[in-house]
Amino acid sequence: MKKDQCYSGAQLTWLMLVRLFIGWHFMYEGLVKLMNPHWTSLPYLLDSKGPAASFFISLTQHEGLMTFINLANEWALLLVGLGLTLGILYRLSSIGGMLLLLMYTLSHPSFIGADYLMPFEGSYLWIDKNLVELAALGLLCVFPTSRIIGFDRFLARKVPAFVNYKLI
Repeated sequence: MKKDQCYSGAQLTWLMLVRLFIGWHFMYEGLVKLMNPHWTSLPYLLDSKGPAASFFISLTQHEGLMTFINLANEWALLLVGLGLTLGILYRLSSIGGMLLLLMYTLSHPSFIGADYLMPFEGSYLWIDKNLVELAALGLLCVFPTSRIIGFDRFLARKVPAFVNYKLI
């Protein structure tokens, strides 16, 4: 950590907890989907009501593409979660998580009057838990917490080129 970037113990603790909690959430969602051989994103995509609904619904018309989408979603969730939880390539993991959450939001925005098959956990006015988590990942993206506690710290010490890599 640079001398001009001194954070208090409380600040670091809370940043680490946010990273770990979001990482756990992504990792758990990926594992649950991977462990269920019958899981598919088909109903979720067919239920799209957002600005890109026609795009998401069109994806469901191709069986091979759906197989790829399911695998990509499962593994992306798991890898983003592992990256955040372990503090390895955390910035890349944060960006990956933000992209996933953006896609989920484009498919299922929390618009008033939008009626989804799987109801939201509450009543939201534009900002739902996906957008809150997306904003938290944006915050984590600009704080190098994995350089303080995480595998990125180890890699920065052992691999000189890793120190200047911008996606971490």
